[in-house]
Amino acid sequence: MKKALFLAGSLLASAAFAQPQEAPVVGDAPEAGIAPQEAPGAKRILVAEEPDPEMADKLDEAFDQPIDAAPFWTVANAEVLLDYIEAVAAEGLVPADYNPEGLRAAIVAGDMSALATTATDSFNKLSAHLALGQVDHEARVDWHIKDADLSEERQRALLEWALYEGKLKESLDKLLPEHPQYAALKNALAVADPADAEGIAKIRLNLDRWRWLPRDLGDRYIIVNVPAYTAALVENGETISRHRAVAGAVRTPTPQLMAEATGVIFNPYWNVPKSIEPEVRGKAGYEAIRDDDGNIVRYRQPPGPNNSLGRIKFVMYNPHLIYLHDTNARGLFNAEERARSHGCIRTENILGLANMLLKMDGNDWSEEKTLEIVNSGKNTGAKFANSLPVFIAYFTLAARGDGSVIDYEDIYGRDKPVAEALNEWQPSSAEDAQVAEAS
Repeated sequence: MKKALFLAGSLLASAAFAQPQEAPVVGDAPEAGIAPQEAPGAKRILVAEEPDPEMADKLDEAFDQPIDAAPFWTVANAEVLLDYIEAVAAEGLVPADYNPEGLRAAIVAGDMSALATTATDSFNKLSAHLALGQVDHEARVDWHIKDADLSEERQRALLEWALYEGKLKESLDKLLPEHPQYAALKNALAVADPADAEGIAKIRLNLDRWRWLPRDLGDRYIIVNVPAYTAALVENGETISRHRAVAGAVRTPTPQLMAEATGVIFNPYWNVPKSIEPEVRGKAGYEAIRDDDGNIVRYRQPPGPNNSLGRIKFVMYNPHLIYLHDTNARGLFNAEERARSHGCIRTENILGLANMLLKMDGNDWSEEKTLEIVNSGKNTGAKFANSLPVFIAYFTLAARGDGSVIDYEDIYGRDKPVAEALNEWQPSSAEDAQVAEAS
């Protein structure tokens, strides 16, 4: 007599019992962050087929486990995971970190309980590193970008869906960054000279930095790479405008952050940071702002040709008070080393960038209107029709399509803690070598 098995929560139907259903087009787990309706955990699943008696006993035993127990793994799914782990060096990760030997032993032993626990632990660690990066936050110096690509709840739903649908590899692949630079760096890693340990370490750490960012940066965004001194407007995966930039000096480094740009201010005031107030106190061209009791609370520089922000700044609130702006010292854009600001990003031809964004999405704007407002000298705000994220990141390496790389100076010395966290740091100087040997 046929036996009906109701599997819910962590109990997943094996391909030995039922043919996997096609993954839904809408709301699949990798994109929506939840299990689709057909996935276990979303509803109870009736499997009305005659199972193998031995496997049926194992499923009956699993049914009595608590709801937070490890999901049911078939040997076939575990072997797919093992294959993925053994190939993960292509992502700049170390296969041994995901317990391939333990997983292989559990497969050979045929102990389904041990297999479920070992495979789930390996999947959880691997999926977290693919989606969120391997390096702990302690090594991510001045990093303030939140990546919500893989919560604990979504990780569980994703695993259950992947096991049920038989799509473990596809689900893990869906966690990787979409940006073309990630694929280019992977190619650079594949063709790198195995003897070039330092070069490989630098590729690996920059691959991990891409995993720190959200997988999908949006249909339209600005990305600033501090070591490259560039700001780029990207739309639908294509860079449509690239600008030279001046970043924070070593003593006032630019933090890595994400902020939403909602518009611009023409002819801005510059509110002088507290740290440099002594440099402007009493100087002509600066206004003292007082409270109701007449006490000076801050200084600011009015709009004009000498204003440090130039003719325009982007409105992009963030607690670090970092934004893109123009400058009255445009000659700095011709310098090779451009770590010269107090932290903000001075952007070449930012008026052109602003014009482009103000005209998008049906906004009633023109170059003539920009010139008119700028020439008026009046402090004036203008909103984008749709806001867009600005990512300020720190990549010390970029890759070309042929696998060659562009090496940028690590101006703030942020590579070393990342490389050390990846257990790949090699001393790059005689002094470093002596320190390493002494320790």
